[in-house]
Amino acid sequence: MTVAGAAAFEAYVAAQPLEHAQLLRDLRSRVLALVPRATDAISYGMPALKLDGAGLVWFASWKRHCSVYPVGPAFLASHPELAGYGHTEKGALHFTRRQPLSEAVLADLVAERLAALAADGGR
Repeated sequence: MTVAGAAAFEAYVAAQPLEHAQLLRDLRSRVLALVPRATDAISYGMPALKLDGAGLVWFASWKRHCSVYPVGPAFLASHPELAGYGHTEKGALHFTRRQPLSEAVLADLVAERLAALAADGGR
């Protein structure tokens, strides 16, 4: 993690409501536990974790929920437990304290992203 990346993440999180700040810190910690080499960044105006310079996952706070990106239709179809979660065609999966991302779903999402990065040569 670079200091600038960590500082940018903390600045973003500090500007969010407390509940969302906690959710984002938790998500970041959980992804870092799965991919310890990931580094903090701000990309597309939101916090991201990158691996070897390539975007692994992005996450953001919105008015009524937090989101993690990218989550495609195939991922949603393979996880019927996410049917009640909000999502967008732009690849966002919404989550809240009342509707958190399970360890299994997050691990599957990170594994899918790692596979996509490997297939794309890291970009």
